[in-house]
Amino acid sequence: MLFRRQENQNKKMIKNYHKQKLTEGLFQKCEKCNRIVYTEDVIENQHICPSCGHYFRVTPAERLGMVLDKGSFQEWDQDLEVNNPLAFPDYEKKIKKMQENTGLSEAVITGKGSIGGIETAIGVMSANFMMGSMGTIVGEKITRMIERATEEKLPVILFCCSGGARMQEGMFSLMQMAKTSQALKKHDQAGLLYISVLTDPTTGGVTASFAMLGDVILAEPKALIGFAGPRVIEQTIHQKLPEGFQSAEFLLEHGMIDKIVSRKKMRKVLHYLLKSTK
Repeated sequence: MLFRRQENQNKKMIKNYHKQKLTEGLFQKCEKCNRIVYTEDVIENQHICPSCGHYFRVTPAERLGMVLDKGSFQEWDQDLEVNNPLAFPDYEKKIKKMQENTGLSEAVITGKGSIGGIETAIGVMSANFMMGSMGTIVGEKITRMIERATEEKLPVILFCCSGGARMQEGMFSLMQMAKTSQALKKHDQAGLLYISVLTDPTTGGVTASFAMLGDVILAEPKALIGFAGPRVIEQTIHQKLPEGFQSAEFLLEHGMIDKIVSRKKMRKVLHYLLKSTK
């Protein structure tokens, strides 16, 4: 009964989001080609600009709707409450505002669903919630998802999108790098598959931990992937970086990721990978 309620809530969340996007404006401007595009065309094209092919960022609800079998998602650990371990000024107010603006409780949604009938644990990070920064709750939800997947002998798929560690939580945020990595090690020792999907942007402590630990590492086209941002690196080393540095294409060329997969083919590729390990 609980899972049914969660399933209905997720369907409602996706439906309401699409309705909200359409009522916010019939048209929107592509930040890449600067052309005005019809919002409904963008949504129907899986949030890819129909003019230049630029990838708009998507919400976790939209991402789950793109890759999972309809109605299969069951959310886990949605009630974990964010705390303020360093008593950072106005942190609680900022979190509350983010929750109201996005409809999310934190910067990641985790749970279980199926792709082509194959069950998998799945997590989706959101750039709309404090730039997908990794705080203690983000790390805890991802760790719990991996541990539960290990117990239930499920593969794990994690869509990464992050600006890095959350500065308001200091060292508590950085601790999540080790915690999530340790959980993935146990998942690997159980002989289970972990697929990491890097989306724009994937940076900082997330890149330095679970994002790059996949048995298979996929990425969306032209996604920014790195540790420090390119401007920070240039200011530090006082050199101009190579063209396309830290793009998915650059990382593929240098052997850091396994494959670049278009959004329209992502579900098909994920199903193939899951099926190949059955």
